[in-house]
Amino acid sequence: KKKNRKMNAAALLDRVSAFFFDCDGVLWHGDTVIPGAAEALHFLKNKGKKVFFVTNNSTKSRAAYVHKFRQLGLPAEEQEIYSSSFAAAAYLERIKFAETKKKVYVVGEEGIIDEISALGIECLGGPADSGKVVSYTEETAVDKDVGAVVVGYDRSINYYKINYANLCINDNDRCLFIATNRDARTHLVPSQMAAGGGSMVGAIVGCTGKEPIVAGKPSSLLVEVLVEKHNLKPSQICMVGDRLDTDILFGKSNGMVTLLVMTGVTDEALLAQADATCKPDLVTHSVADLFVPQTKM
Repeated sequence: KKKNRKMNAAALLDRVSAFFFDCDGVLWHGDTVIPGAAEALHFLKNKGKKVFFVTNNSTKSRAAYVHKFRQLGLPAEEQEIYSSSFAAAAYLERIKFAETKKKVYVVGEEGIIDEISALGIECLGGPADSGKVVSYTEETAVDKDVGAVVVGYDRSINYYKINYANLCINDNDRCLFIATNRDARTHLVPSQMAAGGGSMVGAIVGCTGKEPIVAGKPSSLLVEVLVEKHNLKPSQICMVGDRLDTDILFGKSNGMVTLLVMTGVTDEALLAQADATCKPDLVTHSVADLFVPQTKM
């Protein structure tokens, strides 16, 4: 049963100076833009609001994201985009991983490799290991210089990658296990919920018995980077998302105003079950509701 939900956008605009938007399920589904998203973004920018895009999708670098935004007719600059692949790289930068001269093994796609390589860190794995098969008779040779395994969404995940990650994490001295995110499910097409990046992370948890450091939402890492870099106050930021367990939890646990849109993975039944840690401050049907026509603000 769908409720007629529309919030008071004018009151929200008075309260906040910046907006963090999730992308999948909020601005688009796959390659289909959500109606009214472009108008809402232009409107907020014209009102002088700072706008950032904080996504747990790790498959693209920020440059590739700009291309996608432009293709869909959405206004975005590279410095406004913060993906979970960027978050994983930001974590490695924060701990000065490059200074160790160690390498990173990637279970994931190009976005992770692009962001980590940009720090001067050598990456192994990723798409290059998509066709590899584990031998039944010989040991898998593992590079002892791998000091971190970064796991994200990977449409070409296979046993070779899972096993190589397992061998690095379990056998290499103090090897870090970093997840871009743990989203259980995702929209690849609007009509269906597919397995998300959390399924790849789960495979590595299953064989190592270790829990990862999570770089993307709901971890506080991205907020810390953004708040510091753009001189923001968390209480003046509105996090707009479609997921309770990542977007809304991320906003609430970091002191932001939270707005749930009903165009993504959350339906009325899920919303009704939400506990206090991920109950949104505001709920509205779509991102289009942020556009306030002929407002006299």
